[in-house]
Amino acid sequence: MADSLPRLPDDFEPTRATLHAYAHAVGAVPRAHAEPHDLWWHVSLKVTDRGLETDRMSLPDGGTFNLRMDLETHEVVVDAEQETRIAMTDGITGTDMGDRLIAAVAALGLDGEYTREKFENEEARPYDPAAAATYFAAATTVDRVFKQHLGSLDGEVSQVQLWPHNFDLACEWFGTRVETHEEEGVVTEYPSQLNLGFYPEGRAYFYSNPWPFEADKLLEMPLPHGAEWHTEGWEGSILYYDQLAGDPDGLTKLADYARAVFKVASPTLA
Repeated sequence: MADSLPRLPDDFEPTRATLHAYAHAVGAVPRAHAEPHDLWWHVSLKVTDRGLETDRMSLPDGGTFNLRMDLETHEVVVDAEQETRIAMTDGITGTDMGDRLIAAVAALGLDGEYTREKFENEEARPYDPAAAATYFAAATTVDRVFKQHLGSLDGEVSQVQLWPHNFDLACEWFGTRVETHEEEGVVTEYPSQLNLGFYPEGRAYFYSNPWPFEADKLLEMPLPHGAEWHTEGWEGSILYYDQLAGDPDGLTKLADYARAVFKVASPTLA
């Protein structure tokens, strides 16, 4: 288990984009077949010792299956009594990956309405196994730090989840403040929350964003280790991955950052 965050390769972006495209295809299956969760947790992937996995889903014959982006063998795996394996190194398009997964699931006796717009893309998909392995080492390490952070908090928390739509690894703490939204006469209540995430695209970064965002109470509050408040495009805080990668104290600094944002933001969410 890594004791520091690995440096992401300079040429990581093509492989990241491929992983993102294939995650869209993988996520289309639980969107159609998993037990729905009010907060859409059923479409997320989890970091395991083999890669990124969906939760297990039920089959008509009483068995179960799940999907795994195996970042050791570099295959997408339909894990049932009989496995189907699709290489990520062959450069197939997002559309092809989605079609092959739907066919594999159909062979297990499942039929469903799939949100094809989530994965249909005809671009060729370059894939560097070494770059993917470095990302997996980073994701595994970040997952561990996030879980330790959640374990230190009182109150309701989420799982640590990889979201296919943005390919970010994130978790949430839920405050006691309730916000309401009315649309077409329907009032919906939402709990306040504070997320913590890792976004690997471009200049990779960590974020921790309270919602609602009380700018007048937060923007003057100092943050540690080069982290900053962010208000352009989205509101929250940001700490760039390369400020911590390779640093023997990087994991401690990441935990410090998560605690610091929680300390100043959580009172605004109660």
